[in-house]
Amino acid sequence: MEHLIPYIAIGMILVFAAGFAVVNSLLGTLIGPTKDNPAKRLAYESGMVPTGEANVRIPIKFYMVGLLFLIFDIETIFLLAWAVVFKGNQIDFASGNVGFTQTQFQHYGFFAMAVFIGVLMLAEIYAWKKGGFEWS
Repeated sequence: MEHLIPYIAIGMILVFAAGFAVVNSLLGTLIGPTKDNPAKRLAYESGMVPTGEANVRIPIKFYMVGLLFLIFDIETIFLLAWAVVFKGNQIDFASGNVGFTQTQFQHYGFFAMAVFIGVLMLAEIYAWKKGGFEWS
């Protein structure tokens, strides 16, 4: 049980956050205004009266843009984290307890990131061939 002691603070934060959300929701329901009218039931569109149907078909290009953004956003996050760790200053190589040298660690890190970027380049080439970067 001793190994769980560092996680007590995280557990307390989670309990506090959940309790805060529940208490605020209950307070809003109990003491909030409850007058209902037809205007409150309308869909809100920047103060404009809604026009047209709710079931509008959205072109696939919007989804493609979103997916491409996620691919390259995640790539950036991993590249930044990798750049910090790649230097290898956080690991005590001098003690000999890690099982590899700093040079081996850097070679492995470089190879792993090359594979990662290669897979992302394949995704980019696929999107390019499918017309994901063309906006018509």
